Amino acid sequence: MKRDTKSLKRRQFIHNTFVHVLLGILGFIWVLPVFFVILTSFRAEGGSYKSYILPRGYTLNNYKKLFDQTGNLNYERWFFNTLIVAICSCLLSAFFVLCVAYVTSRLRFKMRKIMMNIALILGMFPGFMSMYAVYYILKGFGFLEAGPLKLVALVMVYSGSSGLGYLVIKGFFDTIPKTIDEAAFIDGATKWEVFRKITIPLSRPVIVTTLLTSFMGPWVDYIFAKVILGQDRQYYTIAIGLWTMLEKEFVEYYYTQFFAGCVLISIPIAFIFLLSQKYYVEGVSGAVKG
Repeated sequence: MKRDTKSLKRRQFIHNTFVHVLLGILGFIWVLPVFFVILTSFRAEGGSYKSYILPRGYTLNNYKKLFDQTGNLNYERWFFNTLIVAICSCLLSAFFVLCVAYVTSRLRFKMRKIMMNIALILGMFPGFMSMYAVYYILKGFGFLEAGPLKLVALVMVYSGSSGLGYLVIKGFFDTIPKTIDEAAFIDGATKWEVFRKITIPLSRPVIVTTLLTSFMGPWVDYIFAKVILGQDRQYYTIAIGLWTMLEKEFVEYYYTQFFAGCVLISIPIAFIFLLSQKYYVEGVSGAVKG
């Protein structure tokens, strides 16, 4: 028995050691590009490609130059364009998807299951399949004529189809006992009051999750933003602006600034995620259980 116990412990030790070593290697591989981006953002040597990875000099000028630009490549303007679009899209998308999820979870009406199935099927198709149709619709309504209207059109695109992603939040709403709603109805509350004063406060984790995912989409999107904004550089979002820095005529001068810009735009997302991590985990786990 003692030999069997020692043999079992030895095998467990070898197995655990192998797993930890493997995870350490995978973690290093995953973190390596992040370190490369951060190191390059501080690189003092100009130009794009270098035969070495570790910079031979370090400077903060790459970050300073980003906010000193006043021409077509205006990083500060791109940052605030993206921030405005992301915040507006985030709020509208969260409102739409919460309303759709509440209706499908709590109300019963004709064609309900058919509509849910249609929404589920449509949600399986990637959004960029419709980008040319969306482009010509927006062009027909005149949203692509002026720069500010292009940003409005971008918000409409990001928030318009958000209701199709109702399924996860519906799963969370299903976990809230319906007896709470019935008690509120007996006290004279309307469906809107139940939704606003009962369901929403009880669904804080999934709401935070929805806000976070709705904010990240516009923050990193390139395809739809490029199609709608076209060549109007002063209204670019951050994703298009950074990609512009890598174009042939700009890459030699803006290469290190590009990496500095990548580091800066990752900070808001990382900060928001760290603040809302607790609610994010609760929202996802609650939705899965539902």
